[in-house]
Amino acid sequence: MKAPVFPASATRLRGILLATLAAGLLSACAQTAPSSKEIAKPRADPNVQSMYAAVQDGDTVVPAVDVSKMDPQNIRQVVDYRTKYPPGTIVVDPHARFLYLVMEGGKAMRYGVGVAKAGLEFEGEADIARKGRWPGWVPTPNMIARNPERYGPLAGGMEGGLRNPLGARALYLYKNGQDTLYRIHGTNEPWSIGKSVSSGCIRLLNQDIIDLHRRVPKGSRVVVLGPNQSAQGEI
Repeated sequence: MKAPVFPASATRLRGILLATLAAGLLSACAQTAPSSKEIAKPRADPNVQSMYAAVQDGDTVVPAVDVSKMDPQNIRQVVDYRTKYPPGTIVVDPHARFLYLVMEGGKAMRYGVGVAKAGLEFEGEADIARKGRWPGWVPTPNMIARNPERYGPLAGGMEGGLRNPLGARALYLYKNGQDTLYRIHGTNEPWSIGKSVSSGCIRLLNQDIIDLHRRVPKGSRVVVLGPNQSAQGEI
């Protein structure tokens, strides 16, 4: 028996249908396998990575910060900042959770900070009377009374180090020769930057407090803004 002969138009139609079916199958396969571009994560800015890389500080290695988890506004950066205070002044805006080191030309170095209740209890001007490297720490009587299980064993003090809540550096504020008990210090809790926190005063990432500590000499002026002066994060 001879094979059936189809008209040329039917043969072309059959070819078009087969081609369409094959393209649909390939398209379905392509949709179920994400491309490498879709899987790949965006690369962090290498300059930011280097700012928050691990730091060898004496005998201690400060761990790197995962910059991919940072809010970009909390990254140390130079910003426009017009103020009546001269260059070299530290301006703390605890309500907006930023610290500014005033620079020339209407600029400032801005640092993201975490702010505890104690960081809201002082307002006005003071001076940095003391600077500490890997400072020791003693919990206050109120902290011990509030959480005796946690802080009671530390009543005699805690030596400096990575586990110390004051972090790598501390700046101690005095007014008219008296300790204000207000501190600008590091932290071993990077996630707390930009947030309200349970203890301490004004905390910065360890890499940032090391940077600030290096830039400001003892005797530098510090201005802590009240709620009516705060930029509320809109700088």
